[in-house]
Amino acid sequence: MQFIDQARVTVRGGRGGDGIVAFRREKYVPAGGPSGGDGGHGADVVLEADANLQTLLDFKYKRLFAGIDGRRGGPNRCTGASGQPLVIKVPCGTEVRHLTTGILLGDLTNPGETLTVAFGGRGGLGNAHYLSNRNRAPEKCTEGRDGEEWPLQLELKLLAEVGIIGLPNAGKSTLISVLSAARPKIADYPFTTLVPNLGVVRRPSGDGTVFADIPGLIAGAAQGAGLGHDFLRHIERTRLLIHLVDGGADDPLGDLRVVEKELEAYGHGLVSRPRLLVVNKLELLDEQEQDELLDRLVASSGRRPLLISAVMGRGLDALLDQVWRHLGV
Repeated sequence: MQFIDQARVTVRGGRGGDGIVAFRREKYVPAGGPSGGDGGHGADVVLEADANLQTLLDFKYKRLFAGIDGRRGGPNRCTGASGQPLVIKVPCGTEVRHLTTGILLGDLTNPGETLTVAFGGRGGLGNAHYLSNRNRAPEKCTEGRDGEEWPLQLELKLLAEVGIIGLPNAGKSTLISVLSAARPKIADYPFTTLVPNLGVVRRPSGDGTVFADIPGLIAGAAQGAGLGHDFLRHIERTRLLIHLVDGGADDPLGDLRVVEKELEAYGHGLVSRPRLLVVNKLELLDEQEQDELLDRLVASSGRRPLLISAVMGRGLDALLDQVWRHLGV
């Protein structure tokens, strides 16, 4: 399934039905008077969060969503039928903004949560509304009003409690595949992860916690370089970040600084988000190299990293213990 996390759509409420001019003409009813009914209201357009959706793919090929128009009024003061609301399903975690102004209209995070994005037009009035002592036979009615029409920007931000970040080929996909049932593409060259991957990791209490493997960041990601810029938004909702560093890289300290710099440049409070520093690919280092790398990382970051080997499954229990402690599990 193709992962689409941004979409531009236009929503339009249904037009209200017209009122009509009609008079009672039943037998034995002298001077029956006006009886034109009102038009029905146009349909509203409503967005609803659906836990079964994971992407905005449905909006790639359809860009206009229009509500049903209300029906015109009828004789005998009958009101026309109103249009049923047009309910559009979106994934949980979808932000809705006005396209031209950028104003945030709503944030649909919980299943079943709804947001009305375009109201339908009011129905017109029939001539029965214009009856008065001065005008006993009005021949006036009004047309229904057009519904609202707005251009919208839909932006999906994944709902994950833990985000795994790092440079390409740091082992993020391998780690999430070992901790959960997720099966992302894994290879021995950079940039293999093109979309975020979600995995559910079982807590000690038996509940599940969602981990997100975010595509690799590179220098300049916050300014739009590489793939990382497109997916930095997905870690805005996370409570904890796991910063994965490739222990077998030529310059692990340089790699650490690159990601830290991009988090700071992107803003949105990411640099102050709780983070665990984790060195992966422990199998590539001997004990002396491990000690030297730890000392250098502690001196550079002020934090003592955890050492793991995602491939060999070493150090993962200690990592999860730290995760649960930070999440208050």
